[in-house]
Amino acid sequence: MSSLYIIDGHAQFFRAYYAIRTPMSSPATGEPTNMVYGFTAMLLKLLRDENPDHLAVVIDVPSDEESFRTEIDPEYKANREPPPDDFGSQVDRCLEILKALEIPILGEPVVEADDVIASLVKRMREEQPEMDIRIISRDKDLTQLIDDRVELFDAHKGATVSPDDVFKTPGMEIPPSMVADILALMGDSSDNIPGVTGIGPKTAAKLVMEYGSIAGIYENIDQIKGKRKENLLAGREQLKTSRVLVTLKEDVDFEFDLANAISDYAKWSVPGITTLFKGLGFNRFPEDVKRLASGTTEIKEVDQRVETVPANKAKPIIGGLFDMGPDRDHPAYTAGYVLVDTKKKLDVLAKKCSNAKIIAVDTETTGLNPMTAKLCGISISLGEGDGAYIPTMCPESHLEQSVVIESLREVLENETIAKIGHNIKYDLVVLENAGVKMKGPLHDTLIAAWIVDASRSGYSMDAVALGTLDYECISIKELIGTGKSQISFNQVPIVDACPYAAEDVDITFRLWNVFEPQLSGNLRTLYEKVEMPLVRVLAAMRIAGIKVDPSELQRQRCVISKRIEELKFEIEEVSPYSFNPDSPKQLSEVLFDGENGLGIKPLKRGKSFHSTNVEVLEKLASDPDIDTQLPSLILEYRKLTKLVNTYLVSLVEVINPATGR
Repeated sequence: MSSLYIIDGHAQFFRAYYAIRTPMSSPATGEPTNMVYGFTAMLLKLLRDENPDHLAVVIDVPSDEESFRTEIDPEYKANREPPPDDFGSQVDRCLEILKALEIPILGEPVVEADDVIASLVKRMREEQPEMDIRIISRDKDLTQLIDDRVELFDAHKGATVSPDDVFKTPGMEIPPSMVADILALMGDSSDNIPGVTGIGPKTAAKLVMEYGSIAGIYENIDQIKGKRKENLLAGREQLKTSRVLVTLKEDVDFEFDLANAISDYAKWSVPGITTLFKGLGFNRFPEDVKRLASGTTEIKEVDQRVETVPANKAKPIIGGLFDMGPDRDHPAYTAGYVLVDTKKKLDVLAKKCSNAKIIAVDTETTGLNPMTAKLCGISISLGEGDGAYIPTMCPESHLEQSVVIESLREVLENETIAKIGHNIKYDLVVLENAGVKMKGPLHDTLIAAWIVDASRSGYSMDAVALGTLDYECISIKELIGTGKSQISFNQVPIVDACPYAAEDVDITFRLWNVFEPQLSGNLRTLYEKVEMPLVRVLAAMRIAGIKVDPSELQRQRCVISKRIEELKFEIEEVSPYSFNPDSPKQLSEVLFDGENGLGIKPLKRGKSFHSTNVEVLEKLASDPDIDTQLPSLILEYRKLTKLVNTYLVSLVEVINPATGR
C-alpha cells in the first residue's frame, strides 16, 4: 500500500528556528544556519526512517493580494509580528536543499499552506482512496483532516499526533469532525481570530462534544447557565465569522502529479549535495545522503552516531585507547566504544587510566536526583574518539558495583589525575554516595560552555555538542522513552546503553579540547578561581542537606491552603464573572475588558494581552481611584499559592527518606 507524506513547510521552518537557538553559521559565507540545520536533520531522518513512497512540501507563498480570509475579516493575523531578520534567508536555503533532493514544493498565493494541504488530501482521497497520507505537522487546524487514512505525524518524535495532543486535552478523544467548531469557540490569538470570552480548549471541546456542534450548543443554550451563557449569546455573531476563518478550503486549484512526487535517492547528485552541505558547515549530513543514495538505509543508529563524529574535530586514535583484544562480536563495539563487563577488562581499563593525566568521567543512574538515584554504570574516556562503559546495573551481564568502585578507587581518588565532566557536580554526588570521593583537578564542559558563550539558549550535552561540534548526540528519550511508557536506565538493553554512555564521555573530551584554549585571561580566572571551586562546595552542600520536619511543612500547608480557598471565594465575589485566578490572560480580561470586565485602564501591554504582573497589580492595589479589591486579593493569592507549590509541597518531595534531609 503506497504512502504520501506532506510536509507543512513553514510550520517545520519555524519549529527548527526556535528549536535550535545556539548560533550556527556557514564557515564559507557567515550566514546563519541554525534553522537550516534543524530542518535538514528532520528531513533526512524522515527519509531514512520512513522511506515514503511519495513526498511533497507545502509552503506559504507571499502575495501582494489580500488572502480570502483577510477579505472576510481585515483583522485576521493583523497582530502577527514579522519573522526574525535571519528567517527569510534560511527559508531560501531550505528550499534550495529541497530542490537538490528533488522534493516537490507546492504553494499558492492568496490561500494558505493549510488550504493547499487540505485540497491535496481531498484530491488524493478521491483519486487514491487506499493511500495512506501522513501530514508532517502539529498544526491544530490540520487535525480537521484526520481520518482512517490520514494522520498527523511528528517526524522529530516518530509518532502520530491526535487532536488531544495539540489541544492538550488528554483523554477527551476529540473527533476530527468537531475540530473546526472547537477552534471557532476558543479562537486563535496567533491568527487574531476571536473566540467566545472565557472559553478555552477544554471548555470548547466539552461543549461541542456534549451538544454535537455550535448549532447544537445554541439549540440548547438554556441548559447552560450563568456567565458562560451570557458570553455565548454575546459572541454569537462573531462566532459565525470565526467559524468561516478556521475552516480549511478544499478546492484550491494547483498542479500536482503524484508520479513525480518522489525523491529518487539513486538519482541524487551526491557530489552537488555534498558541496552544498559542506558550504553550510553541515559535516554529518553528506554521509547520510551517501547512505540513502546507495540504498543502505538499514543502518543501526549506534553505527550512524559513531561514524558521523565530525572528522575535523579529532584525529583518529589507531587501535583505540581501550582496545582490549579481539572480543568485537558484540553489537555495542563500534569505533573506539567498548563495553567493560568482566573483571579482566576492568583491570585493563583501570591500569590505562592510572597512567593518564586527564580522563573524562560520567555516571548513568536511575534518576535525576543524585541523592536518591541508583548507579547504573560509569563511563570513562582517555581521549577523543574513545569511550568505555562499565555497567553496574542492567538487564544483561554486569559487574557488581562494589567491585567497580574498588577497582577504580585509585584512579578516581588520585589527586594528580584531572577529571572532566559535563555537570560534574552531579557525578561527584553520585560517586560519593556510592563510596568513592572523586579527587584531583576538576573540569566541567557545561560551565566552560557558559563562560565562553553566555548567550546560548541551552547548556545540555545535546545542545552544546550540536552548537559546538555540529554533532547530534544520542537522545536519552530514544533509550528510555517518555511519559507513561518511560523506563529507567537500568532497564535499557546494553546494546543501547553502551554507545550512549560511551558517547557522553567521548563528546565531553571533545568539548573540553574546544573550550580549554578559549579560557584565557579573565575568563580562565573566573573558571579556575570562582566557578570550579564552587562546584565542590555545592556538591558538599547537596550531600549534607538540611534537616526538615515534614509534619511541620504539612501543618503550614494546611493553614495556608485554607486561606487560599477563602481567597478564591473572595475573588469570585468581587469579580464580574467566574474565571481562573491562576490564568494571567483571564485575569487581564476581567480587569481591563471594558465590555464584560471591570474596565480598568491597562498599565502595560504584554505579548498577547495586557500585563498582570506583580508591578502592575501593586500599582492597581494602591490606586485610590480604583474601587475594587481584586488586585490586592490576587497578589495575596499568588503569594500563598507560590509558597505552597514552590516550597511546602516541593520540599517534602525532595526529602531523602534515608536521611530525612
